Formats: sequence, C-alpha cells, structure tokens
Amino acid sequence: MKFSADVSSSRRKCRKAHFSASSTERRKIMSSALSKELREKYNTRSIPVRRDDEVLVVRGSMKGREGKVVQVYRKKWVIHIDRVNREKANGATVAIGIHPSNVVITKLKIDKSRQAILDRKDRSKKANAMQQ
Repeated sequence: MKFSADVSSSRRKCRKAHFSASSTERRKIMSSALSKELREKYNTRSIPVRRDDEVLVVRGSMKGREGKVVQVYRKKWVIHIDRVNREKANGATVAIGIHPSNVVITKLKIDKSRQAILDRKDRSKKANAMQQ
C-alpha cells in the first residue's frame, strides 16, 4: 500500500533516486541501528553513522568485529572501521568497506548537533506530548 503521493513505488524510479542521491541524502540513508543499551538510553532506533562512533559488525564475513569508524565513504555507500582490513598480495593492508546497515552502533560520539538530533528523535518525549 502506498503511503505518500510524493514518493514513487516504481522499482526503476526508486533505484534511480537511491543511486543518484546527493551526499546529504546519502548521510540519512547510511544510518545504523543503535545497540540495545543506547536504544533504551536515547529512545531512538537508528541514527546516521559518523566518524569516531564505535560499532560492532553483526552481518557478513566480518561478523563480531568491533572498532571505531575511521571513514564514512558516502560515494561508495560504505564505512571503514579500524582493525577491519585485509592484506593485499603485495603486503599492503586495505580497509574493507562495510555497509552501515550491517553494523550496530555501540558508542556514540556526542557533540552539540548530535545531541540535538537525539533530542528531536526521542520517542518518549513525543509520546508525552501526544498525551497532554
């Protein structure tokens, strides 16, 4: 069932919109779920991932690896995590790109703008506002 008249339900148009999204749109698309502890603390399910967040890989061949986000590579739709890399044939190490949907954020880097986002997304405040 279609909920919004502004968004197409055509597969072709949705894929085009996704892959030709601007960097600011990609930031929102490249969100990660919060861990259970953070979810309870902030009453928010997910948030756009950023550098210096600590994450745990929960899907794929790197499942179980933990580390700090070194780079959010919006152009390639991946994040690079420190200590999640492989060795090339010539001996050099390269970071393995992991899609943000395959990780869980275990520790947030909080600054003023990030706190504002969390306050805005806080579901318990919205529920209280609805009741009053």
